[in-house]
Formats: sequence, C-alpha cells, structure tokens
Amino acid sequence: MTASIRRSLISGRVANESTARSYARADIRIAAALSGLCFGSLLSSLALADTTQSAKAPLSPATMAVHQSAARPVAKSATTLDSASSLEALSSTLNSAQGPGPGPIGPGPGCDLFPAPASVGASVPLSYFGPSPSTTNPSLVGPVQLLNSGTVDAKNGTITLPLYKGVLAGTHKAIWYILTDVDNAGVAAELGLNFSTKLTFAANAARTGNLDANGNIVFDKGTVNFAPRRNIVPGPAGAEFPPKSFAPGSVGDADYSPFVNIVNAGNVIYNAPMVAFDVEASQINFPNGNVDYSKVHDQVVAIDPVNMTVTINLINGFSFGRPVWYLSMDASSALPAAIEHNTLAPLMGKLPLGHDDSFASPIERIFIATNGPEAGACNNPLRQGLSADLADGHRPNNVLGGIPTIALDYSPAWDAQLFTWTADAISSGFRGQVREEFQILTFVQDGLITGPGGAPFGSSGFTINCPIVQRLN
Repeated sequence: MTASIRRSLISGRVANESTARSYARADIRIAAALSGLCFGSLLSSLALADTTQSAKAPLSPATMAVHQSAARPVAKSATTLDSASSLEALSSTLNSAQGPGPGPIGPGPGCDLFPAPASVGASVPLSYFGPSPSTTNPSLVGPVQLLNSGTVDAKNGTITLPLYKGVLAGTHKAIWYILTDVDNAGVAAELGLNFSTKLTFAANAARTGNLDANGNIVFDKGTVNFAPRRNIVPGPAGAEFPPKSFAPGSVGDADYSPFVNIVNAGNVIYNAPMVAFDVEASQINFPNGNVDYSKVHDQVVAIDPVNMTVTINLINGFSFGRPVWYLSMDASSALPAAIEHNTLAPLMGKLPLGHDDSFASPIERIFIATNGPEAGACNNPLRQGLSADLADGHRPNNVLGGIPTIALDYSPAWDAQLFTWTADAISSGFRGQVREEFQILTFVQDGLITGPGGAPFGSSGFTINCPIVQRLN
C-alpha cells in the first residue's frame, strides 16, 4: 500500500486538530484492518439456512402492536422542488459543496444506470410488450421497489419517506429520523421496510431505545452535529483518490449509530438514520428544497416537518449485474463519510468486519473501485470509482452484494472492499466497469485487481449504512 493511501485512510489530514482527535479511535481500527486484509469467510452451512425468517423468536401480538404504532401512511413525493435545489447541476466547487451532490439521473451513460425500454432495437412499439416479469415474481427481470414506506420519484431520482420525531432520553431534545430496515420480517411487512435478519447481529453497534405510545423512539443516547462543512481536496488529475484532505459534513458522537435496539418491544433492531437533531420544526421546514445543511443531513433534498415527510437523494449502484438505487446515510470513518456526503457514526465501528456471510455476521460486502475508468466523465459508459467521483462529483457506481429478491443475506451495513486495478491490467486494456461480486472476485483471483496500493484484497476496515430502495431491472 502506498504511503499516500495509508495516510489518507488512517490519518486523513482532517481539517482541524479537535476533529482529528475525535476520529482517532476509528482510524486506529482501520489501520489494524488494513494491515491484515483478508477475504470474507465462505458461506457456512448455518448462514445458508433460510433467512427469510427472523433469527429471533416470533413477537407476541402485544409486542407486535407496539411496533404497529410506528406505522405511517406511505409518504407521497415532495411537491415541485425549487430550481436552486436541482440535483442535475454541478457546483464549480463540487468537493466542498454542501448537500447531496448530483442525483442518479446524470447527464450521460456513465452517471445514469436507468435501463433502456424493451422496445429499443425491436420492430414493435413499447405498447406491444406486456408487464415486466418482476410483477409476477420479484426475483425475475424488471423493476422492483424494495423500500415500500415511501414514494420513488424516478424523474428526479429521490424517495420521499415518513419523517419521525423522537427524543433523547433525559434531555427531551428532538431527534428527527427515518426508518429503512428492521430485523423482524413481520415488522418489515407492517411498516413497509426492508427485512434484514443480519441486523440481529448488529446489537453491539446499536444504540438502545424504547417506542412511546405514538410509535416514536425515545433514544437512550447518541447525538449528531450537522453544523460542520463537508470539504474534500482531491489528489492530482487522474489520481484524485486518495484525497489530500477531507472533512465530513455531519459528525456523530461516540454513542451514535443509525441502528437502534428497541428494548420495550422484543429487542427488535431498526435502521433509523438521524436527519436532524435538537431543532424545532420551524428551523427545518424546507418542503421545496433549499435545505439548510448546517441543520439537516447532506443527503436530504427536501424536508417537511408539517406533513412529516423527508425527500432523500438516491445513489446508483449494481447488485449481481442489475442496476439499483440505494440511500447512503452513515459511515464508520471520516473519509467515507466525507466522500459519501454522510454522517460519521463512530459506534458503527464496533461491527465485526471481514467475515461477510459467516454465521452471526451483521454485514454484507460492497465493492468500491479506487481507480476505475474516469476519462470522459459521465459521457464514458464505463465510468466507475472514487477517482471519477472526486473528479466530476457524480457517484462511483459501486457494486453491492446481496439484496432482497436476489439473495437472502442482505444487510444495510456494508463492509467496504476497496479495490484497485493493477498497472498491468490497465496497460493491457482490461480495466472496465464491473457490475457484480463474483466478476470482481474472479479478477482478484486472476491478479487483475488488488487492494489499494497493491495490498491484498479484502475488508478496508470501515462500514457504510446504505439501505436498498429499488432494483431498476
């Protein structure tokens, strides 16, 4: 591993000394992980069991009723967004701009993964074609919305979700949050959330809380400061990653994680990312955009505390060859939090990494190129990777492991596997856009891909909270 990458991943040249001290513990964990990268374990027989059922005992009717109090009507899409909040426009200072960055409907094929209609290349119009096979069986080809508590806006590449207002125990400070995933299949069906049995094993990286009579969470601990300004100074052209310096736009305290264990309702674990903290509704009332990002999460496009909805940017990616949209909300370390427009969530650093689908693993793998194709920016259909992201501001087209309808091992807690194309692979013309896990692992086996700086490929020592929203085909 090169010295520059090690410095960026471990010390990061964070913007100020007080912030650097707050990141030190997480950076030490990354350093340890990077010194001994390894492949995730093979699937154990226990992990291969049918995980469509929760790993916990079934909830009693009384306990289920507590969770049902958190059900909300499906959130409708936000009204017309102000032009100033357009996700299409790129700032001239894209790496220091606050907010979500460009949306998934980019200006060219390298930044827009939306599939072409079936009529392209056919001698019949689109009206000839029947419904997508996914309408009959969601595992078949076609679009499938997976997070069903909100409405996806395919034109703008956003989802509008119910907004919840909880409190911090003992202080009554407001915690504004969303719900995206849960480790109980029955609760997931009731609330329209993603089911992830793996979240059961994330308890050591979860806060605790209780559901009140209105279905809102009273959190025992965990706060977020949304006031910091996100900023990244990229490396030189063609090698923008690793950046020279970085700072995330929101920073959680040592007790913050998006995952919360509900003590008074069967210890069910939710994914409940915070989008604002210790503010009143009047301070975050931005139903048409123009959000104040000193008070609200950078991925928020619009927030309406009157109608209790929040609209969030979607991210392009792939899962086993299929284009997907997902949210990106939190990261366990400062560098990915800055790149992902995320909240630094230190408590997520307690998740055990590097074991993927071994028994009791809470994580699934996400594969992130450092030096994928970037020439031509969004006009390049093969565009991919962190250097491309830092060069043009659009997202890196990451590759996710298993998601619902494709696999049984989905988790919103993704163990980041950074990979680098070798100089020989590039000079031979083999570098391109990769779209599925086993393709990448084969290239690793063949010596075309390594870890950053030539290190062994494996866990990079940090995790990202990326709930899946929609499969595009």
